[in-house]
Amino acid sequence: MKFKRPRGTNDLFGEKMELWRRVEDLLVDVLSSYGYSEIRTPIFEQTELFTRAVGEGTDIVTKEMYTFADKKGRSLTLRPENTAPVMRAYIENGLSRTAGLSRLFYVGPMFRYDRPQAGRYRQFHQLGAEAIGSANPAVDAEIIDMCMTMLKGLGFTDLELHLNSVGCPVCRPRFKQILTDSLLEHEDELCDNCKVRTKVSPLRVFDCKVCTEVKKKLPVITDYLCSDCKEHFNTLKGILRELGIEFIEDPLLVRGLDYYTRTAFEIHHAGIGAQSAICGGGRYDGLAEDCGGPGTPAVGFSAGLERIIETLPQDSPARGSDRRLDVYFVLIDPAVTSRAMLLAKELRSSGLVVQLDLTGRSLKKQLRSASDTGSKFSIILGREEMERGEAVIKDMDSTEQVSVPLDEAAKELRSRYGK
Repeated sequence: MKFKRPRGTNDLFGEKMELWRRVEDLLVDVLSSYGYSEIRTPIFEQTELFTRAVGEGTDIVTKEMYTFADKKGRSLTLRPENTAPVMRAYIENGLSRTAGLSRLFYVGPMFRYDRPQAGRYRQFHQLGAEAIGSANPAVDAEIIDMCMTMLKGLGFTDLELHLNSVGCPVCRPRFKQILTDSLLEHEDELCDNCKVRTKVSPLRVFDCKVCTEVKKKLPVITDYLCSDCKEHFNTLKGILRELGIEFIEDPLLVRGLDYYTRTAFEIHHAGIGAQSAICGGGRYDGLAEDCGGPGTPAVGFSAGLERIIETLPQDSPARGSDRRLDVYFVLIDPAVTSRAMLLAKELRSSGLVVQLDLTGRSLKKQLRSASDTGSKFSIILGREEMERGEAVIKDMDSTEQVSVPLDEAAKELRSRYGK
């Protein structure tokens, strides 16, 4: 039987993996420059963490989670997102006892059973950050500014920031009732999914890609915000304007998770069709209590790495060439392997990138591999060279080669690299 990777997953290797690594490194450099430190959480968590935090009526919980029972019958779920796990870790490990704002970031795989399409997979990778411990709208602005800085640093230029406030527990219940009444008036125009959402989670109707005409007839939450939410939203917009960050007020933007309060935002890019959001987030001041902790304000974002990489501009700094191999060892006789490994170790200690051909193939095939790797130099070493106490150094660009004393080979190569 020939095995294949599961549908909606990808294998990353070679040049593609190198590109991923460069993208991740550039993004993490920005996060670090804002004072964020990395956190790693388990890939699976108790199922209840997600049903309580993400919301029982959300598509993620009802349709997309990979849930299973362990050998003791406990329900576990592969993480579909990482904000709830980070908050769980924040509470469980007592990070709240640290004075001030906790700034945390993560990178890793998430899992959702969804129909695979461009920019959307069943195993996908997210990079995100959470700022936990402050209700100040300036923290929201910092998160948004950081997202824009990261994406622009990758070379994206045609970006649109969509911004909304989804209210809070004070003003949202009244709006939900008004929205439900309006949805019932237009029930005949709703798709089957939205008829269910009307009863379970009416705000989710704004996420629907089918009921576009109906949504235009519905009330919007920004008309029903309480005074505190209005002040928070207006302050945020004022800070963004002072930072020179343009935005589009999008009253239909609610995001797909129940834990959002007040700020909700998405950054869109035109290169991936219907799934144009490559980064999004918002505030979730009630999530800590949902996760069993004390009330703690927080705001964060996540970005899909697959979507970013699939739409990466051709002139992106992340597309810069990788460091190519410095030295490729061509070994003509197995008897020279140990000596070659010692020489390679010496070269690596000088900072050179070295690879040994341990396949036992012919000289011609090994030299072809040396050329394919892009190595600047190759060292040809066989029994005859060993007996003479020599090594042959070949310049792979000019094809010139020279014999040098074996004990001087490392020094010769270091000098050619200025080391």
